[in-house]
Amino acid sequence: MRRRSLRRRSRVSVTTVKRSTALQSITAGPGFNRWLIPPAALAVHLCIGQAYATSVYKSSLIDHFQASQTAIGVIFSIAIVMLGLSAAVFGTWVDRFGPRRAMIVAAICWAVGFFVGALGIATGQLWLVYLGYGGIGGIGLGIGYISPVSTLIKWFPDRPGLATGLAIMGFGGGAMIASPLSSWLLGAFDPAFATNDGVATGDAVMKLFLTLGAIYLVVMLFGAWIVRVPAPGWAPKGFDPAALKAKPLVTTSHTSANSALRTPQFWLLWVALFCNVTAGIGVLEQAAPMIQDFFRDSPFAVSATAAAGFVGLLSLCNMGGRFVWSSVSDFIGRKNMYLVYLAGGVGLYLLLAFTGSSTVVVFILVTAVIISFYGGGFATAPAYLRDLFGTYQVGAIHGRLLTAWSAAGIAGPLIVNGVLDTRGEPGTLHAGDYRPALLLMVGILVVGLIANLLIRAVASKHHADPEVVRAATGVGSGSAISGASGDGPDAVGAGASGVATATGAAAKPRVPPIVAWIIVGVPLAYGVVQTFINALKLFE
Repeated sequence: MRRRSLRRRSRVSVTTVKRSTALQSITAGPGFNRWLIPPAALAVHLCIGQAYATSVYKSSLIDHFQASQTAIGVIFSIAIVMLGLSAAVFGTWVDRFGPRRAMIVAAICWAVGFFVGALGIATGQLWLVYLGYGGIGGIGLGIGYISPVSTLIKWFPDRPGLATGLAIMGFGGGAMIASPLSSWLLGAFDPAFATNDGVATGDAVMKLFLTLGAIYLVVMLFGAWIVRVPAPGWAPKGFDPAALKAKPLVTTSHTSANSALRTPQFWLLWVALFCNVTAGIGVLEQAAPMIQDFFRDSPFAVSATAAAGFVGLLSLCNMGGRFVWSSVSDFIGRKNMYLVYLAGGVGLYLLLAFTGSSTVVVFILVTAVIISFYGGGFATAPAYLRDLFGTYQVGAIHGRLLTAWSAAGIAGPLIVNGVLDTRGEPGTLHAGDYRPALLLMVGILVVGLIANLLIRAVASKHHADPEVVRAATGVGSGSAISGASGDGPDAVGAGASGVATATGAAAKPRVPPIVAWIIVGVPLAYGVVQTFINALKLFE
């Protein structure tokens, strides 16, 4: 017993040293405005969200490498698989050393992924594109995706859903910036791009990769430069940690990442997220041909141009759902929000299967809400994890949960495409051909619904040693975030743990929050406007 106690104290001492060296320089001082943290997170997520815009140059890569659709599509698949794997593997490291190191590593990997991919395009070596954008870039995707999330939860203990929704909204919004920007750049590098059915030369795509890599490196490093972590014992003014005890499923204790994997709650939430994403991504991946097939040979026939506008509209719903539904979860609870996603999804898929071809308006409304639920599920998940497992190592737990996304990214398209392959050739399908796939999605959502209903509070036997948690974070297991509220609405104070706040220049914000919001807000507004303009073509 004595030896175990000494070993535990040794581990606590090492953890304390690591925190002091890795996090002290980015620990916020008194008066720091927490609203500087969301734009830091958005600076990363708006960049890595480019992964959803690969279709802009997919045809160009097919033409350049003389490869099949599947061979080029593998690039995106590798990136998404690596996202889940790297988030799971490096999640604990992100929590231990803080968001700045993680965001810097993510920026370097994401940029190097583009640069290596550009080399592969220039030399005609497709495997280098797999290695670069898919492998190295995918690692940047995973680390970048989780790096700001746990920090946001700690800065917004009163509104974790809103905070994570703001950041993860950026992942959906990143494609809306990258898509028109990539099209414009390809047109600048290859004037024939617009008149050649959207196919650019390999040289133009290579230059696009180099340009995007350089832009994203600068923007992501800006986010890393301004990010801060709250001092131990910090709490926003007016926030009462004791109030959390009155909320169902919201723990005031903490669970380590390894212990979380041994709880039924983690795996039940994994199943719920997997089912929600599988159903949503099945529609998202097939969106353009789906709306055309539903109204083939009908008075409401949809052109290819209008179908592209429909895809843009779904992008807006995907992004909006991440912020809106995650924010709503702060008021109705995370479990109830997932009940809306899954039970509501069952009703919407049934409606789509049997009445979706009645009018274009019905089809658009139903699919728009489905995709908003898809995006909302991603944004609500980190706050759900915080409720169940506390803030200690929540980033690592989130990273491991994202393996559900990787699995769903494979399962959803396989189910839909597999069913459609048995119904006929592309270009000859009708609404009825989609019904079996949509009903399969209903069954999948029912499984997710049952899993969510079974989630209960985590048993105390899984809670971490309070001494270890306090040494690593300065937070005792008896409170979510303990301590004085400090001076001002977003001030920092030393809490009951007695840990002093950071001092020196590093404690002060490096740019005014309004400037940071403009830097990330202007590109996002540009993407939204461009997407809205394209979506209007659907109603011409």
